[in-house]
Amino acid sequence: MTATAYLTGLGRYLPGAPVRNDDVASRLGGVDRRTERIRRRIQNANGIQQRYYAMDTEGRTTELNEELAAKAVTAALADRGLEASDLGMLATATTQGDLLVPGFASMVHGRLGGGPMQVLTATGVCASSIAALDAAVSKIRLGDHARAAVVGSELSSRWLHQRRFEGVEDHLDAHFLRWMLSDGAGAAIVEFQPRPDRPSLRVDWVRQVSLAHEHEVCMRAGLHGNALEPGKTWQDFDDVAGAERAGLLQIRQDTSVLGELAQVGLAQFEELVELGLVDLKKLDHVICHYSTNAFRDVVFDALAARVPGFDASRWFSNLETCGNTGAASIYIALDEAWRTGRLQPGQTVLLAVPESGRFSFGFAHLTVVAPRQQRSTSA
Repeated sequence: MTATAYLTGLGRYLPGAPVRNDDVASRLGGVDRRTERIRRRIQNANGIQQRYYAMDTEGRTTELNEELAAKAVTAALADRGLEASDLGMLATATTQGDLLVPGFASMVHGRLGGGPMQVLTATGVCASSIAALDAAVSKIRLGDHARAAVVGSELSSRWLHQRRFEGVEDHLDAHFLRWMLSDGAGAAIVEFQPRPDRPSLRVDWVRQVSLAHEHEVCMRAGLHGNALEPGKTWQDFDDVAGAERAGLLQIRQDTSVLGELAQVGLAQFEELVELGLVDLKKLDHVICHYSTNAFRDVVFDALAARVPGFDASRWFSNLETCGNTGAASIYIALDEAWRTGRLQPGQTVLLAVPESGRFSFGFAHLTVVAPRQQRSTSA
């Protein structure tokens, strides 16, 4: 019998009250005419209507990234009826933790508590969420642990406040992400068998692929100029203040290649279909992380061309109401889809996470299974 793994509990944590579009500038700063024009153009394009920040109206951080992650894991444990001491592994995903050292997973474990456990920190950008899931699922399938927690968490607001842009070389590609990113965390519990009392999500497969050998850096922080060479990183400056003045502590996005990212992502999806990993006729739900509704429209058009009568209702995203939370987005969306009763036993779910950092993609295929008790009775 093939060993498998199941997602048996889900949880999320979104800090503070939701912040509507017109209130973002008052939270992040930047109310001059030029900045306001950029903000409105970007927000109109991405479709986000509200988001969450672990930051007060004075620009002060109210919670740590490790706190967001620990609260999401706690919510997932509560959903499953477990304690932190029941975990054998904690796999975390984030773009940037609160500290340079030690690793993010160690800090989240210290905040979460529980007993001794294996920890893993997956870093990168959005697709690190799938990397963390892959690691946890693999260890469950090997039988090394009975239960693991996976969490994606982001606290981008500290990088986005207006003070990061004052007295700094002006880079328009850094303004783009100011009005895209927000804070939050999402988590899942992974076990070797389905839960007895409620449906679970069987993990059929997880797939990650990097195409960095074919593409230059698209989303970055810490690089001086566009070419990565010795002496050109933020660590090579005489001091951190000098690196900040040069704009190296801003998160920047080369928007000119985002259309290419969408096309390459579609090619990866096509490959999954050709390999037989995805059956379009039996695929009930697609939960996809993306930064703007423009990507969604490109994908819809491509799928409609391949699948006559493609039903767009299969697609689920809460980008509009929860914002773009990077590595946390896919779990925040999965949690909402699960709690709203969208996913029913017997149905299949594809998780899709494109990452613009240097063109990486993560996918996972899930099947909703009935409670273990109900399956035993039926048998």
